[in-house]
Amino acid sequence: MDPVVKPKIICLTPVKNESWILEKFLAAASLWADHIIIADQLSNDGSREIARKFPKVILIENTSVEFNEPERQKLLIEAARKIAGPRLLITLDADEFLSANFHNSEAWKSILQVPPGTVVRFKWANLRPGLAQYWSPGNYILLGFMDDGSDHSGKAIHSTRIPMPTNPNFIDLDEIMILHYQYTDWDRMDSKHRWYQCWETLHNPERTAFDIYRQYHHMYAVKDSELLEVKGAWFDYYLTENIDIKNIKKEEAYWWDREVLKYFHRYGTRRFRKLDIWNVDWQRLADHFRMDGIGTINDPRSTLDKLIQTWLKSGAYNKPALLNRLFLKLLIDSRW
Repeated sequence: MDPVVKPKIICLTPVKNESWILEKFLAAASLWADHIIIADQLSNDGSREIARKFPKVILIENTSVEFNEPERQKLLIEAARKIAGPRLLITLDADEFLSANFHNSEAWKSILQVPPGTVVRFKWANLRPGLAQYWSPGNYILLGFMDDGSDHSGKAIHSTRIPMPTNPNFIDLDEIMILHYQYTDWDRMDSKHRWYQCWETLHNPERTAFDIYRQYHHMYAVKDSELLEVKGAWFDYYLTENIDIKNIKKEEAYWWDREVLKYFHRYGTRRFRKLDIWNVDWQRLADHFRMDGIGTINDPRSTLDKLIQTWLKSGAYNKPALLNRLFLKLLIDSRW
């Protein structure tokens, strides 16, 4: 009988300007991955230089100037399939870490033995600033795949990252969490979500401002009672390996806002007046990024827009009072 060949564990990660966390991520992923494929999309913050420092990294270029998740996922999967032998694909963004208890987890070892076509599902631990508390949406996310050569198809944004065979097997890892660092820097998260809202407005014009608001403000609805204490075991092994994943680099400004300013320049500000993006000093940011041709940036919102956004920020649309329900119905019916 031929010996069983252990699959190579290949981490697939798209990158665009992730220097704030990339070095920590690559150091952590190097502890469990045989190869780390980084598809860099025109970073200008030193991300490529960071990636080149790690021997397990295979750096490929994503030269697209547009945001397109299926395109970058296809690049990563095709690069992984150039590596011979059985492959376990683990698809993580740079702000996502396996909890450090993978190191002595029997569940982690078990996924190396699953048959081709098996989808590995994890749960997110959304870390709060300070990294002492987290909340979890509770649902499983599809991040691992024992490759069987299945085709991959996806959607332009928030796409499933892995190929999905017709009748996949599933294995759920409850012991190992995905430590999600997006919310550890609340200002960075807000900046990213400002860009998401603008992208949705431009590319999914059938969506209402209210619908977009709800999707990109869900974190504000998390109750204190839903917050849980972070487990020390989720960090311990990394810390013993001198990977400090408990200190996060903050930046003066975030590149997502530069992209929003480009939208303003191209489309004007009125197109985005219903979005909750007007709580920052866009003029200061334009000066910071030294963007030519932007001109004076005025708040394009009407008084009604401001009132509606104030009501949304209060969270009243989630409260059962009759007046709130009536106002919510009016908002939905008017397709605001």
